[in-house]
Amino acid sequence: MAVFASLAERLQATFQKLRGRGKLSEADVTAALREIRLALLEADVNFKVVKDFVDKVKSRAIGQEVLQSLTPAQQVIKIVYEELTALMGGSQSKLIFASHPPTVILMVGLQGSGKTTTAAKLARFLTRQGHRPLLAAADIYRPAAIKQLQVLGGQLGVPVFSLGDEVKPPAIAGAAVEHARSQGRDVVIVDTAGRLHIDAEMMAELAEIKHAVSPHEILLVLDAMTGQDAVRVADEFHRQLNLTGVILTKLDGDARGGAALTVRAVTGCPIKFIGVGEKAGALEAFHPERLAARILGMGDVLTLIEKAQANIDAQKAKELERKVRQQQFTLEDFLEQLKQLKQMGPLDELLSLLPGIGKVKQLKDLKVDPKELLHIEAIIQSMTPEERRNPDIINGSRKRRIAAGSGVKVQDVNRLLKQFADAQQLMRQFGQLAGGKRKGSGKIKLPW
Repeated sequence: MAVFASLAERLQATFQKLRGRGKLSEADVTAALREIRLALLEADVNFKVVKDFVDKVKSRAIGQEVLQSLTPAQQVIKIVYEELTALMGGSQSKLIFASHPPTVILMVGLQGSGKTTTAAKLARFLTRQGHRPLLAAADIYRPAAIKQLQVLGGQLGVPVFSLGDEVKPPAIAGAAVEHARSQGRDVVIVDTAGRLHIDAEMMAELAEIKHAVSPHEILLVLDAMTGQDAVRVADEFHRQLNLTGVILTKLDGDARGGAALTVRAVTGCPIKFIGVGEKAGALEAFHPERLAARILGMGDVLTLIEKAQANIDAQKAKELERKVRQQQFTLEDFLEQLKQLKQMGPLDELLSLLPGIGKVKQLKDLKVDPKELLHIEAIIQSMTPEERRNPDIINGSRKRRIAAGSGVKVQDVNRLLKQFADAQQLMRQFGQLAGGKRKGSGKIKLPW
């Protein structure tokens, strides 16, 4: 995730200096806090929020218990982690579900914040949680807004309720709830109209919709790239509609991330989800403690595990384990693992979730070109089934045919075959381990 890239780098460099000092003095802590303050301000965090944050850390960090401990630097880092987590809400704020379905979720926000797309992403998220959502098209003003929602719903297999653009939004929302109740849909996600800026007419209509359907959740969709403007918008919406939560979109495109650190502190309204990409699955539940850990270079293994569980077929994983144990790992398996890995997101982002990855010089600045993965896929798909299962038969003429078929050079084919041979060797070692001390454990790592 690009978000917080510069902030994370600054904070981690500051803590590295502290670790190198052994015992800390009050002056050391004060100097470190000055760096933290500048880093947060550069990340576009609200000035008052920064001041309060630094004051809280300082009051805890200059105590004798910290300065005289055996590992004072670690104690300071722990305090910063705890205060950073508290700043963003402390713990995950989950959606509120109705005791008698359907649960009604009202999506609000300015035009261009990604509201319609986010409504569809939320529907997909809930579907994977076992719910049966219905999308309601109540944006009758923006051209093609209804059609956009219908297309997104069709792609996800989620029904979209619409009464066209002649019926008023409050009536559409009310009818959608009744339709959901009759069809056994347990969640209604109402997509409403946005404006270029907050105006009285917009707020009045949203208040009417709220009155018509009594939503269990009113979620404000905010564009994180607008920085402190996003916080001001959140404050105004919360004041007039009493929001239950915020969804920050385009967080992957904002390297500063000040909005994520400021929204909760300024408005008191929890961040419930974050959008981290354009794909339908690029919506994550917001965990303050996990994001704080990522900012401080501690990794986020829980999110990595959740991504794996959501995208990797458990049955195929068991089959891979069997093949590894029996040393039957082929290029077809290599291709299958590549496809599943691609579904989890960019490889550099996945690696960033591992603790301490920033300290590994070879991996810190790793950028994986998606085109390389496409080339590998094309090369393998240009092989015959026999060649995929037994690459030893691939001679010079076969390599030339495969290269021509996949639009690459023969050297690229050779490189892939070398990588696969290395992966096979690695799999043999895993197979021996699984067949010996840890037989049947199922904990097989991907070969790259």
